[in-house]
Amino acid sequence: MSVDGTLIQAWASMKRFRPKDGSGSGPGPGCNSERDFHGEKRSNDTHASETDPEARSYRKSRGQGAQLCYQSHILMENRNGLIVDHELTPASGTGERTAAVDMVTRLPGNHRVTVGADRGYDTADFIDDLRCRNATPHVAQNTKNRRSAIDGRTTRHPGYTVSQRIRKRMEETFGWGKTIGPLRQVKVRGVAKIDHLCLLTYAAYNLVRMRNLVGAVP
Repeated sequence: MSVDGTLIQAWASMKRFRPKDGSGSGPGPGCNSERDFHGEKRSNDTHASETDPEARSYRKSRGQGAQLCYQSHILMENRNGLIVDHELTPASGTGERTAAVDMVTRLPGNHRVTVGADRGYDTADFIDDLRCRNATPHVAQNTKNRRSAIDGRTTRHPGYTVSQRIRKRMEETFGWGKTIGPLRQVKVRGVAKIDHLCLLTYAAYNLVRMRNLVGAVP
């Protein structure tokens, strides 16, 4: 198995990301009015979107602007590259790891599985949570100014290298969902509706993937 997540831009404007207490000035009249954010400190604790209250302001890395978005998480089986589970959450720094543990927990059966992931999942609590669920963490090591929670007991096995290569196939799913599918910026609002849209998109991707797999059989 492999896990990963991606940001989905909400159908909402930062102009409508306003203080929860009702203070502050709103955008001017008209559809394309200007809004001056200079000197204004905004966070999800004090502000919320008037258009989509469940969307959260988030930026994935430094140097990128914040946007109102959600996080879509998927669990992929490595043999055929099919999506076996998904979860949608409001955007947060810990959402990917929490959703990954939930999806692994929902896997049927008691057999041991491996779970490949990128270095964003390399935390001691996530590794421990997977091992408690009879899952072997094949997580990329994050050694930038820190010690990785994955050591040589895991990385020495050939399966670890295989998991790290195959997990990148999930980017094909996200790419398909955002170019062919409707997930780059959704046209619905709220967790429930966007979760349903993701389910339909990943189901369609699986159908396309299975068609290609059948066509590849000699």
